[in-house]
Amino acid sequence: MFALSEPELGLRLLGCGDGPASFNSEATRRGARVVSCDPIYCYDVSQIQARIAATYDDVLSQTRQNTDEFVWTNIRSVDELGRVRMAAMNDFLQDYPIGRAAGRYIAAELPNLPFGDQSFDLALCSHFLFLYSTQLGEPFHQSAIREMSRVAREVRIFPLLALGAKPSPLATPIADACRTWGFRVSIETVPYEFQRGGNQMMRIRRS
Repeated sequence: MFALSEPELGLRLLGCGDGPASFNSEATRRGARVVSCDPIYCYDVSQIQARIAATYDDVLSQTRQNTDEFVWTNIRSVDELGRVRMAAMNDFLQDYPIGRAAGRYIAAELPNLPFGDQSFDLALCSHFLFLYSTQLGEPFHQSAIREMSRVAREVRIFPLLALGAKPSPLATPIADACRTWGFRVSIETVPYEFQRGGNQMMRIRRS
């Protein structure tokens, strides 16, 4: 999703809105320094597990209703997607108590993060910003990205799609706003596409 190189996995990484994903767990096993933040991390493992169980069938049902929005190449069916995602969430659940105690999972949410300026080299956000373009609006996106740019030297956001696998109408105005703040902004194609047309990230760097 983020075209991360092996050397970049050695940087100080922040994941924003990570939820019950396995990136922190998998990257930590490879020796990476990752902190994930999400409001759900105020809950314990049993509470998060119960929430996953309560929403799992509904998420897959919605995916079945919108199969044309996805590229079924590496993952070949909705059932396989369910198995892959559940495996990732189980990996997270096993790691969560240890990682939470170690400070790798922090209960926090955009646009207000409890970290000092430039605490991280790279801040990542997947399937949150731009996905809810209409629901969250442009002011929220601006505040969230300015906050990520405060705590990290570089920000990467993936994908640039709103709900319904449609290009986000906020991508261009947000990129323009970032440039007026003095950042360098690029839209880059990455070697990952599951949502149809979702193979680009926004990269925001300090000048």
